[in-house]
Amino acid sequence: MLIQTKYHDQVEIKEQAILQFQDGIPGFLDEKEFVLLSLAEELHVLQSIKTKEVAFIIINPFISFKDYDLTLDENTIEQLKIEKSEQVQVFTIMSVKHPFNKSTINLAAPVVINVTHKKGKQVILQKTDYSIRTPLPELVLGKKG
Repeated sequence: MLIQTKYHDQVEIKEQAILQFQDGIPGFLDEKEFVLLSLAEELHVLQSIKTKEVAFIIINPFISFKDYDLTLDENTIEQLKIEKSEQVQVFTIMSVKHPFNKSTINLAAPVVINVTHKKGKQVILQKTDYSIRTPLPELVLGKKG
């Protein structure tokens, strides 16, 4: 299937690569189907398959934040059909700024994906000290800055 994308122009994707976001993403509740596309070494794009302009730059938070603490509630585990941790990929949405070293990542609302069942959800963490505007770590800046 061919889709139009924000950063990759037109790409062909396989139906089995489509991720289902039952509740959409906060602010984009009508966007229910996404695909993961590689952008750069550690950066990916969570691209809507319906709307070209709806694409989020995402990064695995554990690469730079080794102690990132994420505990999923039972509702999320059930909704995503998570049976074991090996099924789960976690990403944080990046807010890209100019210059790049002013960009931030949202550690307070990670995107959790069950890669086995192709289900995803942006989880808003409750009772957390994590920020929605965490400065980019040196590891990322060293590769991009």
